Amino acid sequence: MQKDSIYAEPLGKIQDFNFDDQVADVFPDMIQRSVPGYHTIIQTIGKLTAKFQQPNSSYYDLGCSLGAATLAMRRNLSAENCNIIAVDNSKAMVERCERHLQSFRSEVPVTVQLADIRQLAISNAAVVVINFTLQFLPKADREQLIQQIYNGLKPGGLLILSEKFIHPQNTENELLIDLHHDFKRANGYSELEVSQKRTALENVMQPDTLKQHANRLTKAGFNQQTIWFQCFNFCSMLAIKS
Repeated sequence: MQKDSIYAEPLGKIQDFNFDDQVADVFPDMIQRSVPGYHTIIQTIGKLTAKFQQPNSSYYDLGCSLGAATLAMRRNLSAENCNIIAVDNSKAMVERCERHLQSFRSEVPVTVQLADIRQLAISNAAVVVINFTLQFLPKADREQLIQQIYNGLKPGGLLILSEKFIHPQNTENELLIDLHHDFKRANGYSELEVSQKRTALENVMQPDTLKQHANRLTKAGFNQQTIWFQCFNFCSMLAIKS
């Protein structure tokens, strides 16, 4: 695993964060050291897929990056005639995802697509995963995507939505941010790396509050929803289509 040192040296101008070749090369190390509970979330995506699988259905990984959630779903699928559609708008991620998936044998077919998930036609879906991806979309586009997912899910279908969130109260929000930064320092990131990465993300990642997420899910039609995981200002939610 290649170590993430993208922000280890002082940068004259910090560019907006981008899922390019440089990030794709170090992504496994970056995500494990930056997102608390990431391994638990990926493992549980597999277990939830097993619980909510339906035969003759499609399974979606929206914003698939290197395919960690796709692999977790594929390992846990046993229903007949299932297929997985993994989608990302980063060419670097899609290319590496395809190579990564080829390293593991499975009877479940996976299609990896280079596409904008906002333009994707979702249909006949038993499980849809959006793992730390919605937060990178323009806020104005998020409601429509959640509605597309709801419409494309079969009855009893599951949405798994993982996100970094903001707390509506400033004191609590700053505390959660501080705890997250402590987590990153404990994983070997320097003060410079923490600071420069935060600056790089400011314009491209705009988190919502938990209430905003819940309201958006309810408006789409999800009347069964809950947070099943939270650590600091990171969480994963599930929503079931009745």
